[in-house]
Amino acid sequence: MAITFYTYPKCGTCRKAKKWLDQNEVSYEEIHLIDSPPSKEELSELHKKSGMELKKFFNTSGVKYRELGLKDKLADMSDDEKLELLASDGKLIKRPLTTDGTQVTVGFKEPEFEEKWQG
Repeated sequence: MAITFYTYPKCGTCRKAKKWLDQNEVSYEEIHLIDSPPSKEELSELHKKSGMELKKFFNTSGVKYRELGLKDKLADMSDDEKLELLASDGKLIKRPLTTDGTQVTVGFKEPEFEEKWQG
């Protein structure tokens, strides 16, 4: 199972998730979320496979999210506009974003990682 792990090295949650992956000997390809965010098309695929609402992909505690006033704007935006926005700035994406091409997790919750990523 080839896992893609979109991460931001300065993020504490990302470090916890990475430590979990390493301790459980899960192999992954690490991609710097800010330097190389997924494209709009990739995000659209991840969204479909996740089964989650698109708003769950937003880093709601991020500075950029607050600066853009997205809390009040997301409800009026189309999914296409949301995907465009997410692809434009990796800091807007909730992290870590983890996928094996079939399953997707957003953020890090140990029980969820155990369920999805423990071989």
